[in-house]
Amino acid sequence: MTSGDFKTSYKADMAIFQTVWIKLWMAGFIVFMIFFPFWAGPYLTYVVNLAAIATIGALGINILTGFTGQISLGHGAFIAIGAYSTAILTADAGFPFWLALPTAALITAISGLIVGGPSLRLKGLYLVMTTIAFSFIVQYVIIKWESLTRGSTGMGVPTPKIFGHAIDNDRAFYFLIIPITALALLFARNLIRTKVGRAWVAIRDRDISAEVMGVNLARYKVTSFFVSSFYAGLAGGLYAYYITDISPEHFPITLSIDYLAMIIIGGMGSILGSVFGAMFVTMLPEGIRIAADVFGTSYPVLVDRFFEVKVMAFGLAIILFLIFEPTGIYGRWIKTKIYYKSWPFTY
Repeated sequence: MTSGDFKTSYKADMAIFQTVWIKLWMAGFIVFMIFFPFWAGPYLTYVVNLAAIATIGALGINILTGFTGQISLGHGAFIAIGAYSTAILTADAGFPFWLALPTAALITAISGLIVGGPSLRLKGLYLVMTTIAFSFIVQYVIIKWESLTRGSTGMGVPTPKIFGHAIDNDRAFYFLIIPITALALLFARNLIRTKVGRAWVAIRDRDISAEVMGVNLARYKVTSFFVSSFYAGLAGGLYAYYITDISPEHFPITLSIDYLAMIIIGGMGSILGSVFGAMFVTMLPEGIRIAADVFGTSYPVLVDRFFEVKVMAFGLAIILFLIFEPTGIYGRWIKTKIYYKSWPFTY
């Protein structure tokens, strides 16, 4: 009789999917995701595409803030750099999709190094102020450098093509975005388990102790900014391709707050929390919009003040999670799993 779930090798101990049940659940989930756009319809596919893009961006800020402890309110600026780099490389320089997207992400990662430099001497609120200032600088450059970015009028992004096939509808984008998101999740999950990831966690928990143990703070902080910005650039590039027209209005300063809200609600320092948070924050406005359509006649404030209601809902969600579930949706997910695993001895 099996008396426990013991691992007899290092390989088995380090496996991402450690039990047969988890592998079966994952296989079922993959089959579900493959057939999802065929029965869900264009609207649900559109929402899932946006949530998947947001997941990549949330992974980036979770690596920087959740795992390394470097609080940033400039993530929206990195998303904008990725989007505009993609648009310029594709529309003006004629880069194909498979070259434009990684190049734009690399450009964004290099810009992350510029912000990462001050992080070697700053932390806490001072680093937050630096990243906010960077956001304003990026916003100013996008609006004023009209010869490159088209200024306030924005610029169009050509339809991406893969092997001559145009990606020009929600379903086609779904089968492009979801595999990229899965690869981004898998890479981040493995990266956190490497020497680099463990150094980031050590810096987050106590940077002085980490330095005493031999962790090079400068190298790993800058690396964290580089990887985080790369993810942001990837998300921005996919977003630009998906919405086809970008302008400064798509990348307000509050976008950084949205991404910070994703990891607070989903779970800071958790890969799965990035997914939960991105889904929650992406689908919350859609839920409010549906409520406005249903109850708009009785409560016209839902229609007239949609933006304000959305901001209030975000703020309320963050406050409630910080008070009642600081570990986010991921923490609640873990508690639920433990409860059912130990049932009926749940005390």
